[in-house]
This record gives sequence, C-alpha cells and structure tokens, in this order.
Amino acid sequence: MALRKFIIERDIPTVGSLDREQLRGAAAKSNEVLTQLGPDIQWVESFVAADKTFCVYLAKDEAIIHKHAEISGFPATKVTEVRKMIDPTTEQAA
Repeated sequence: MALRKFIIERDIPTVGSLDREQLRGAAAKSNEVLTQLGPDIQWVESFVAADKTFCVYLAKDEAIIHKHAEISGFPATKVTEVRKMIDPTTEQAA
C-alpha cells in the first residue's frame, strides 16, 4: 500500500521560542512513537512558527496520524491530505 502525504497543523503555544535542546527532545519523542507504530507512518519534515508547527508526514491513513498525536502528546489540530503538488516548473509543458 502506498503511503499518502499529509500536512499536520499542530497548535503548540510558544513552540517558536523553544531552544535547540527542547526541539531535539521533541524530535526524539516523535521518533520513538514512530518506531512503535511501524512502517505505516513516516515524518518528512516540520516547519516551526511562533505558536504552531506544520508537519509533513507520509501515512497509510489519517487515523494513524491521530494515533501518533495521542501517544506522543503533540496535538494534531488539523490534518489535511495533500492531493497534488505544484511548483514553479508546473507552468512548463511536459
């Protein structure tokens, strides 16, 4: 089964002011839970803003993303499946 791409918006007050060690700890916790959940979910990257993170995940379905949020303690405030991607080269003919 191919994994689908999701954007996860997490409301985390003051996350943007966390220092490197705190972010390292958060990443370690997330990775620990990902290991427990197995190959049906993968963390690609996250963007940290003042009071939110926007995370890109590959997952078999939305349910496993919510399971990761529940176990890790990081909220999945809004989960959106990515249907298509475009970039500056999209305008060029194939």
